[in-house]
Amino acid sequence: MTAIDVAARLPRLSAVRKSVAVTDLIRRGELQGGQTRLRLLEPAHAAVDLIGWLQQNRPEVEAALLQYGGIVFRGFGGDGNGLFQDLVKATIPDIQPYMEGATPRTQLGDGVYTSTEFPHDQTIAQHNELSYVMRWPMKICFACRTAPAQGGETPLTDVRRVLGNLDPAIVQQFTERGWMLIRNYGNGLGPSWRKAFNTDDLDEVRRYCAQSDIDLEIFDEEHIRTRQVRPAIRQHPISAEHVWFNHIAFWHPSSLPEPVRQGLLAQFDHEALPYATCWGDGQQIDDGIIAHIHAAYRQATLVTPWQQGDMVLLDNMLIAHGRLPFQGPRAIVVAMGQPYVPAQAAHPTWDRTQ
Repeated sequence: MTAIDVAARLPRLSAVRKSVAVTDLIRRGELQGGQTRLRLLEPAHAAVDLIGWLQQNRPEVEAALLQYGGIVFRGFGGDGNGLFQDLVKATIPDIQPYMEGATPRTQLGDGVYTSTEFPHDQTIAQHNELSYVMRWPMKICFACRTAPAQGGETPLTDVRRVLGNLDPAIVQQFTERGWMLIRNYGNGLGPSWRKAFNTDDLDEVRRYCAQSDIDLEIFDEEHIRTRQVRPAIRQHPISAEHVWFNHIAFWHPSSLPEPVRQGLLAQFDHEALPYATCWGDGQQIDDGIIAHIHAAYRQATLVTPWQQGDMVLLDNMLIAHGRLPFQGPRAIVVAMGQPYVPAQAAHPTWDRTQ
């Protein structure tokens, strides 16, 4: 089953509002779908000063983010009046630029980007942002400036639940072996290394890879290959919960639409694909294991339509996100930050001499 098939089988309207409590200026409720629940905050009165409320209620917001993994701010008018930038500044310290980026997007300034600019008819599978880098963002925030007429939801998945849904024997294998990401730059099928590493200097790429435990092969000035091995399971630095935090299924060849997969494999071997994942020792992961991982995501995924002005704050280690196909204009913007460097960045069993 492809990633597109997986997303198509998600319930289109799985989110339902639960009990709502009103305290002073804010109505508190929940959105729930699958095994994922998010905190819903709405204004109880017109012209609520959301940023002022956040500053006075920061402990509540941080506690809700740890409990739910995500907070939806709805009805505050955050579609184009600067409120999103203010929300980002109030909730995300140290805005983080994209490094090792893999998807087309436009920088809008002040750390704000467009969401991934893939064609409207394509699905983006569930993933935690930049799970494969050494310094990933702990928080990510989205805002809906133009709600699509049809589709275009951003599915959200609690990766604590994903880990619990997986076969313990498969979890044990990934614990022991880790996973490897292989990327090839310069074949015209993904971003250039200049775009991905935000530099025109190949020596800068060498230094970054050396510091980031990335194996680098340089074929010529345009074509390079990187390999990096990472743990499949991470521990949240605050809650101490273990989470399924990786891009294993996202970039596995079996997640591609079958005609695309066959077309790429007709041109490239596994290691020459634009993106590929495998076990940390370089052995290929069976397609059935990837299908099982996709099923674990589906069980834990909430899908709710965007409403104009919605803003969503996520703990990037607790909630994965994706995108469903859509029709009509759609404008979602994103910012991320609060970078975190784990004690165990690379998987310790990887033998670079293999």
